[in-house]
Amino acid sequence: MRTSWGSATDRGLVREVNEDALLAYPPVFLVADGMGGHDAGDLASRIAVEEFAQLAGQPSATADDIHACFERTAARIQSEFAAGRQGGTTVAGVAVTVHEGGSYWLVFNVGDSRVYRWADDELEQVSVDHSVVQELIDLGRIDVADAASHPERHVLTRALGTQGDPEPDYWLLPAGMHDRLLICTDGLTRELGPAELSGVLASVPDAQEAAGTLVGMALERGARDNVSAVVVDVATSTGALDEVHITVPRVGAELGAHQWDEMLHGATVPRTRPNPAQEIGS
Repeated sequence: MRTSWGSATDRGLVREVNEDALLAYPPVFLVADGMGGHDAGDLASRIAVEEFAQLAGQPSATADDIHACFERTAARIQSEFAAGRQGGTTVAGVAVTVHEGGSYWLVFNVGDSRVYRWADDELEQVSVDHSVVQELIDLGRIDVADAASHPERHVLTRALGTQGDPEPDYWLLPAGMHDRLLICTDGLTRELGPAELSGVLASVPDAQEAAGTLVGMALERGARDNVSAVVVDVATSTGALDEVHITVPRVGAELGAHQWDEMLHGATVPRTRPNPAQEIGS
């Protein structure tokens, strides 16, 4: 199965540092949303990208391959922050895999970043958030409409590197010829609802343009958090190329052994930033 894709990320209009990182390099596509603040969350998300990038160039990835990446990421984060510092990251993504001779999507998730599938003119959220509000929804204690304003809406029940062994969820989906996948951090879904996501995925055929449009729309809404999106299509044209996009936001701080000068950078949506008063007001 050949794929084509696009990616975009932005620190948003309020946050000073982009703690998101993303990887788009077959057979793996993912976003990571770091936690812990500057020089913590951004480092944790980078570690995730670095570990999963070891699968780059393989024709496919197995569940064992993906889980080994989760284990290495968790171990490195826990080692990095052993001296009293705190940091962790969400990871959500999809890998191209083979099952019984057929092509499949292997969807994986820890935290509240999400994976959606657009197929047959319908948007399906494949991943399930690991959050307090999601558990309350599942228990019937609150409605989906109440989640956005709930006081514990940002509290996660699982994250990578903040506890013992990683506990990712997995889904195995048969790949359809017209599938389109959206992988995004909660900075996107905080600003855009399902109808808006569907509108872009349905109307913008180019994956890179679709990813940029989604991030741009989040910026127009105020982008109160870092926002990242990866759009992956099944390539139906024999001329489609598997390009390489790895996006790891840069910061000024030195990261020791974690040097990213050799990495290729994906698209950051250009914009004119408002003045500080406008940023606070958003």
